[in-house]
Amino acid sequence: MPARLPDLNQKYGYGGWISVQNTGDGKAKMMLDGKPFRDVECNCWMPEERIKEMAATSVDVQIISTIPVFFNYWAKPEHCLDLARFLNDNIAQTCSLFPKKFVGLATLPMQSPKLAVQELRRCVEELGYKGIQIGSHINEWNLDAPELDPVWAACEELDVGVFIHPWDMDNKGRMEKYWFPWLIGMPCETTVAICSLIFGGVLERFPKLRVCLAHGGGSFPYTIGRIEHGFQVRPDICATVCKQPPLSYLGRIWTDSLVHDEDALLLLIKKIGIDKIMVGSDYPFPLGEHEPGKLVDDCKALSDEDKAKLLGLNAVKFFNLDAESFKPDAMEKE
Repeated sequence: MPARLPDLNQKYGYGGWISVQNTGDGKAKMMLDGKPFRDVECNCWMPEERIKEMAATSVDVQIISTIPVFFNYWAKPEHCLDLARFLNDNIAQTCSLFPKKFVGLATLPMQSPKLAVQELRRCVEELGYKGIQIGSHINEWNLDAPELDPVWAACEELDVGVFIHPWDMDNKGRMEKYWFPWLIGMPCETTVAICSLIFGGVLERFPKLRVCLAHGGGSFPYTIGRIEHGFQVRPDICATVCKQPPLSYLGRIWTDSLVHDEDALLLLIKKIGIDKIMVGSDYPFPLGEHEPGKLVDDCKALSDEDKAKLLGLNAVKFFNLDAESFKPDAMEKE
């Protein structure tokens, strides 16, 4: 996130926007319409602090993206575009200042596919982005909404990776207590997202589209048997758009490794494939892996070759990166 944000409520003329109150001790409070949303520290906006923490946890390169609350899909499209440009320029500047440490993902005004494609082209052609981060749904649209097809077509054409992060989870009624929206709602949101892409025929219509799901694919890898069975026994409901069964898409779907449990990691590898998983950290927030890659490193069932794929090589492949460009030069080694 940028070190400073303008007063977005004042700038755009209505509420609902995040504001940031710096407390002067390397910390800040994110506020939403005057109510506390999240406390953050300077590693959210100071790349130098990030680099120190990366060194302390043996992380060579971070792929950085905006905090999902900044998606702002609810806002007027032209205002969301304006803020997206500000956020994307900020991330691009960070990557430009520290090209061996950071790779950026762009955010788009997805509620207006026309403007989303416009900003995607700018980010790729002018700023050098290799991927985007989007939410698990766009307001009332699941990701199979036909309105989004121009975005998928542009992602194919520009050869960018799409990282899907859950957001805007149900937090009312039975979901109010115990942090359920984050613990339970996020895995469910991710599963709705990928099932929408499958059942809605998006992966069928766009065979070159590359998508990666956060948090180990949410609930999807562990419910794929049920999902496949439903497709087979109720094609009148499940197979109305897509013609191929869900299991046939397992070679197309990528995830990160952020599952916090070795048994879950091994099942994820078995279902998704060792070549389709990249290490996830959710840095710098509480639900993240505080020593990124530790679960992978500690897993005795994995070979060194497998670990190398999960800890970096697969991400290089997914985002079409040049691994050589991240190697430190002689002075840095000293």
